Amino acid sequence: MITYGKFAALLCAVTLAAGCGKEVDPIAPIRGPAPAAQIKFFNFSVKSPGVNFFANGTKMTAISSATGNPSPIGTTYPNAGAGGMYTAIAAGQYAFTGRIADTVTDKNLVISTTNQAIVAGKSYSFYQSGVYDATAKTTDSFIVEDAWTVPTDTLAHVRFVNAIANAPNAIQLVIKSQSTGSTEITIGGPTAYKSATAFVAVPGSVYDLYGRYPGSSTNVFTRTGISLSGRRVYTITARGDVTSGVTANKPTFDVSTNY
Repeated sequence: MITYGKFAALLCAVTLAAGCGKEVDPIAPIRGPAPAAQIKFFNFSVKSPGVNFFANGTKMTAISSATGNPSPIGTTYPNAGAGGMYTAIAAGQYAFTGRIADTVTDKNLVISTTNQAIVAGKSYSFYQSGVYDATAKTTDSFIVEDAWTVPTDTLAHVRFVNAIANAPNAIQLVIKSQSTGSTEITIGGPTAYKSATAFVAVPGSVYDLYGRYPGSSTNVFTRTGISLSGRRVYTITARGDVTSGVTANKPTFDVSTNY
């Protein structure tokens, strides 16, 4: 004969998902649709302290520590928040800010702000940029839309963003494959500060990157040996301070993957 206790144990084993005893945690209810847009964050402000990035009052990025608490280091120059990955965000109007991560002095002090309407189904990148003013404790920032689509061909898709505030002119990105010799590919046109080109399809290869001012063949700054793979999407960003004598702060190119 099956007693009540045996029946309860049997029922619990057969219907474990029903939550008998304390072995199964309840499933949280679905409260609404998943966020419909995505955004990346970059700290390309020369001399900037480490920051956490916020959308209105919501912290979007943070650096973990061994204690499990957010690190006071934050996202430092010249790094991307969230490991360079997109962060999901709901559509709406936002004030995006970079806030000092240091827990001792100026914790959560806003040093950069950009207002932006986020549209469902679109991707964006927030750039904290320029050169940090340590006296005023402020720096510049901007947002560009990442208007990419999943490639349907075998090519690499590349665009250029200019995040150098004090360049004397717009910047032109030219790339050259190390395997094809002298053939150069121009990515869009001369690009002003806070602007981005459209994505350009190029053969997958290892490239050298050249930054030039319009009408000049002189390379103002260069980065070599960058692999751009077919069926992938990339953003090449110019960052740095053209007046700096410090190697780490001089203009250069950052390469990030959108897809």
